[in-house]
Amino acid sequence: MSTIAASPGISGTASALRRLYFARFGFAIVWALAMFTTASNLGPLAVTLLVLYPLFDVAAAVIDARASRTTGSPALLYVNIAVSLITAIGVAIACASGIPAVLRVWGAWAVVAGLVQLIVGVTRRKMGGQWPMIISGGISVLAGASFVVGASAGNPTLTNAAGYAIPGGIFFLISALRLGRAAKGN
Repeated sequence: MSTIAASPGISGTASALRRLYFARFGFAIVWALAMFTTASNLGPLAVTLLVLYPLFDVAAAVIDARASRTTGSPALLYVNIAVSLITAIGVAIACASGIPAVLRVWGAWAVVAGLVQLIVGVTRRKMGGQWPMIISGGISVLAGASFVVGASAGNPTLTNAAGYAIPGGIFFLISALRLGRAAKGN
């Protein structure tokens, strides 16, 4: 049996990340369920949800950066904040052009955000609970590429974008659960 000898900085960061990851899980599942109801067209609800998701990512990255200051540089989280903010604006603009444009912006964001998540997870490995984040980052890169390719399909829909949130949410849940020992300082 292995134990994680966590410093007070790691323990505090793990505890904050655990709460954040639980919140991200809940948001992702609720968002996906709402998005599935409107994934076939770009009505007002779909547009609102599509802009809201990257804005939620901005808020989560801000919280993560604040919590992570004691355990390392939050520079990549600042990159994620900027990319997600640009994405929210880009998605809002793309909605005027149709689903293919939205999928291209969404896909590019998923690739970049996935790379950031993967790298941040690798740098936090010693904290514990990061393998789900590393895997999720890799899956996000692949999913993003599929969104960009899917934008050229005959009748593209936002269903895959809605479905993208579910595995991400599940990975946040698994990571939150795995961070339990580090949060307790064991």
